[in-house]
Amino acid sequence: MRYIRPFTAPAGRTLAIGLAVLACSFAASQSEAQAAGGKPNILLIVSDDTGWGDLGPYLGGEARGMPTPHFDELAAEGMFFTNFYGQPSCTPGRAAMQTGRIPNRSGMTTVAFQGQGGGLPAAEWTLASVLKEAGYKTYFTGKWHLGESDYALPNAQGYDVMKHAFLYHLNAYTYADPAWHRNMSKELREMFVKVTTGSLSGLAGETAKEDFKVLGDADTPEDGKVGIKYLDGYVQDTAYEFLEDAAKDPDTPFFINVNFMKNHQPNLPHPDFVGSSISNSDYADSVVELDTRIGNVLQKLEDLGLADNTLVVYTVDNGAWQDVYPDSGYTPFRSTKGTVREGGSRVPAIVRWPGKVSPGTRSDAIVGGLDLMATFASAAGIDLPTEDREGQPIVFDSYDMTPVLTGSGESERKDWFFFTEDELTPGAVRVGNFKYVFNLRGDDGAQTGGLAVDTNLGWKGAESYIATVPQVFDLLADPQERYDIFMTTFTESTWAMVPANEAVKKKMQSYIKYPPRKLQSETYSGPITLTRYQRFKYVRDALEKDGISIGLPSGN
Repeated sequence: MRYIRPFTAPAGRTLAIGLAVLACSFAASQSEAQAAGGKPNILLIVSDDTGWGDLGPYLGGEARGMPTPHFDELAAEGMFFTNFYGQPSCTPGRAAMQTGRIPNRSGMTTVAFQGQGGGLPAAEWTLASVLKEAGYKTYFTGKWHLGESDYALPNAQGYDVMKHAFLYHLNAYTYADPAWHRNMSKELREMFVKVTTGSLSGLAGETAKEDFKVLGDADTPEDGKVGIKYLDGYVQDTAYEFLEDAAKDPDTPFFINVNFMKNHQPNLPHPDFVGSSISNSDYADSVVELDTRIGNVLQKLEDLGLADNTLVVYTVDNGAWQDVYPDSGYTPFRSTKGTVREGGSRVPAIVRWPGKVSPGTRSDAIVGGLDLMATFASAAGIDLPTEDREGQPIVFDSYDMTPVLTGSGESERKDWFFFTEDELTPGAVRVGNFKYVFNLRGDDGAQTGGLAVDTNLGWKGAESYIATVPQVFDLLADPQERYDIFMTTFTESTWAMVPANEAVKKKMQSYIKYPPRKLQSETYSGPITLTRYQRFKYVRDALEKDGISIGLPSGN
């Protein structure tokens, strides 16, 4: 039977006497290793679609009807971030974290359907493959969502051990289940049964084996089926196994990537957590379950005496999916997952690093999942590669967050670029406190400008690009992107475009030396016309010959 720690108030973690003695001896050895300049262990925990405003440090928790004592404690022991960015959806968000590159560079710009194959190109570096170069043992469990092909799986992408890896967004597992979507034809259901892969496990270099299908409403792995509500229990228990294995070899640093399936819809809490929230809703109960399981993993880290020399990072792949309310998270920012608005990409993030990060601190720096690559490499004492895994030149879009974490300085990052699935030029860019929005994806044709209000249509909203003059928002004064200051204030503000033009120009020029890879999954983006093909050829030739120049709008 799976052990689940009961939900309790955050009175601090306690240990049995025997475990305490063991933990002290482990902690002493780890502290000595750290003092001697040893590499820190790294534990990266990622949840899915969890809202910026759902967790206690972000004015959520009990105030949102879902107590999060373990998130509260983690923030009290480390640093939480207010301007941390993911990407607008799952696959690009996870690709950006794993590779340290904007998703269009790796071709991982959109969500792949089961049966499509493909995935993260073998030539890409990942957090695991880079840390392997620094002597780390690497482990993966939980949601992957970066492709189905053998070369794209975690155990082919630098992870020594992959256990209970899940390849899709959570609701994809309902397509093959006869209890869901009863209006689906028999033929279509049979197709989904055939192409939908369940839990996968395997060591590096091995062919992955399927543990069980994600089907039904029970925890019955002996019958080859486990229901959605039980999956995070397997992720938690696998994290325990990884930590126990790593503790047997304290001289070898480890990188463990734990990816919980919650809170992607459908949010089905484990039976032990039904009714555990104040709100008594599926979503709120699932947040309580997530909080408890993360607390359990951190307790295991402490019980094994590994906490003092472990850099712990928690974050989320993308913004809250408000389209699917009420089975979704909350964000105070504008719009939803699937758009380039703040609500689509701004996510919670908490970092604990004993002896490096001061407890109870907050950072307002512009940083994000892209920056984990440079930060982990810095912590491991290695430089990022200059060539990809096939020997071709490679560029990373990652900045070392260590100065921010340690309080020794500022991040070198001054901007953030926002992309939807098919964009080479960013749909929006943030430079300092200014946000420049070119693509009104999700507004569904609503009027723009001062006091513009959009609906939460996400992917359902048509792309609508602003010609010449973008929307510009001062995110410090207007974090909800409601007041467009560009050419709407009493003095003309066209000067505000200068930093954005320079940032976009620099990013576009980087594609000349480092061209994007082929898209690994593609949705229908309209007819391919002769004029579009001719324009592509012209733009390609122009970029190669002259680079790119973006002029200022003339205004009036």
